[in-house]
Amino acid sequence: MSPTRENKLADQYFDAAIGLLERVRDEEAANIAAAGGVIADAVEAGGRLFAFGAGHSSLAAQDIVYRAGGLALMNLLAVPGVVGVDVMPATLGSALERVDGLAGAVLDSSPAQPGDVLVIISLSGRNALPVEMAMNAQALGLRVIGVTSVAYATETRSRHVSGTYLKDHCDVVLDSKIAIGDAELTLDGIEAPFAPASTVVTSALLQATLATAAGELVSRGIEPPLLRSGNVDGGHEWNGRILTEYGDRIFYRH
Repeated sequence: MSPTRENKLADQYFDAAIGLLERVRDEEAANIAAAGGVIADAVEAGGRLFAFGAGHSSLAAQDIVYRAGGLALMNLLAVPGVVGVDVMPATLGSALERVDGLAGAVLDSSPAQPGDVLVIISLSGRNALPVEMAMNAQALGLRVIGVTSVAYATETRSRHVSGTYLKDHCDVVLDSKIAIGDAELTLDGIEAPFAPASTVVTSALLQATLATAAGELVSRGIEPPLLRSGNVDGGHEWNGRILTEYGDRIFYRH
């Protein structure tokens, strides 16, 4: 591939990603503010924060757990076999997303309790696992923030017996605006569309939400329990203090 052609595709991808980021910035502003408020409410009330995503959606969930500049109280709600693509074969993770009952078993054995917040990330929002996770979480009294592409609910069929989607069982929905298929580019000579942008946009949505939550906490006179980078002087000492002070609400250390 010539440098000119390669650069053209790179530019097209950046343009597509920037366009999506501008859309979610402008069109999801109210929902980002609402989600940030839900998180701030939980932090203020002594609650805990959890994030869940299956497959590649787990990347965005992991990005906000134990993260420099992030809220120390955000914990990963892990479902064995679906966190990332390290399970063998990788297709097993996709199959597990369609298994009924798995979400309930995970939540029942987790430390989540009423008043906590669960962020559920699922691009399509159509598989049994994220739908049941949201339904069970709300039944247990958790506040649910869903990050999904609402377009899937209008152009695909739900794989859950209820016929519903993740978006139907959330207190706040953040719409990533990702098109069906999650591929931004096409090119003559390549039969499949390529270059997904969901991870970029979903991570940006979540970081914007957590930034909003931090600002909301400050406006209430509460210092947000943020982590610092361990690669800057004093970072380890700072984090040690935060992890000790909020240890009863942090579960990734045990």
